[in-house]
Amino acid sequence: MRAGLLLLALPSAVIAGWGLIAPRGFYDTFPGAGRHWVSALPPYNEHLLRDFSAASLAMVVFLVGAAIILERRLIQVALVAFLAYSIPHLAYHLTTTEHYSTGDNLGSLGGFVVTLLIAGGLLALTRESTQLVAGPEP
Repeated sequence: MRAGLLLLALPSAVIAGWGLIAPRGFYDTFPGAGRHWVSALPPYNEHLLRDFSAASLAMVVFLVGAAIILERRLIQVALVAFLAYSIPHLAYHLTTTEHYSTGDNLGSLGGFVVTLLIAGGLLALTRESTQLVAGPEP
């Protein structure tokens, strides 16, 4: 559980750090390796990018806090918050696929799907057991 929460926090930590420290660099070069996913959807808006990065940082704090405390209800709320943060983001990116190559779409959308599956799987693991214990036969 702890590893899964930290795995979900890692990409948001990179985005938060990069976007808060160098918002223009993030805009121009994210995700790196010659790809340009953010700048493909102009115009540049430093305020919007810093707000998104700050929200990403808040998600990191929430997920890492849940990983440290490891209390079921806190984990559930953190995972639901992550899903609430990620699903609309994915929905938006599903409307902008024409701006990217097939490979970039696979990388971007595939990353969303993987993290959503991890979050959903972790959330399923937090459910309380509802197995009934069989009583003595009459």
